[in-house]
Amino acid sequence: MKEKIKSAAAAIYPELIEIRRHLHQYPELSFQEFETAKYIEYTLKKWGIEKVERIAETGVLARIEGKNPPKRHIALRADIDALPITEQNTTDYISKNKGLMHACGHDVHT
Repeated sequence: MKEKIKSAAAAIYPELIEIRRHLHQYPELSFQEFETAKYIEYTLKKWGIEKVERIAETGVLARIEGKNPPKRHIALRADIDALPITEQNTTDYISKNKGLMHACGHDVHT
């Protein structure tokens, strides 16, 4: 099972990096993440996740059901808002929204 998970993760790794970089380039402030929510919704549907819904205009909820949905659940939550900070990195995926960036507590970016 462990090798199967590693193999599946390796197969989607390039796409995940592309998604992360896209989100990094187009940050939006809290409660203004309209384009970010559209992008997330589009990506989830593209992956075949059918139960995708919007919550409070800028939130996205996706339900992925396994073999026994009534008995087992996994919940993941992620913040998608940016901060009003001018990015000073020199990456090719630097923020294109002036004065906004996705800041994190470390310097490791892929």
